[in-house]
Amino acid sequence: MIRRYGDPKINGISYTLRPGAYAILPLNGSLLLTHQAAPTPEFQLPGGGIDKGESPVAALHREVIEETGWRISKPQFFHAFRRFVFMPDYDMWAEKVCKIYIARPVRCLGAPTEIGHTAKWVPFAQAIERLGNPGDKAALTQYLGLCTQAE
Repeated sequence: MIRRYGDPKINGISYTLRPGAYAILPLNGSLLLTHQAAPTPEFQLPGGGIDKGESPVAALHREVIEETGWRISKPQFFHAFRRFVFMPDYDMWAEKVCKIYIARPVRCLGAPTEIGHTAKWVPFAQAIERLGNPGDKAALTQYLGLCTQAE
């Protein structure tokens, strides 16, 4: 069973399953995050929904470029969680199943192409407190704990 973070499922609401792929992108003591301006301004792990017929890794590459402008390499699956949310851009309630990967940012191609997104490099020490959702925070906390143990 995949752990749930955030609000519980609301009885009487029909949720659409929405799988997604997201990335923890460390480089030189900082993480590459995306800041989404709307509907609520927040920092997020870069990533998003997996389109029909698309693999999670292909979606991850596409979404990271769209939200940060960066190309990545060597994504490795790390963690998964789910959350129940309303997605105003799609006017739907979704059960998001979020697959988290660790990847290496290798080249900036330019500015993010997704409207309302800005790429931000955030030092490890500040990244957890800046992330907007508890699932992203839990994944990053686990990752940073493993990094500390490896030192």
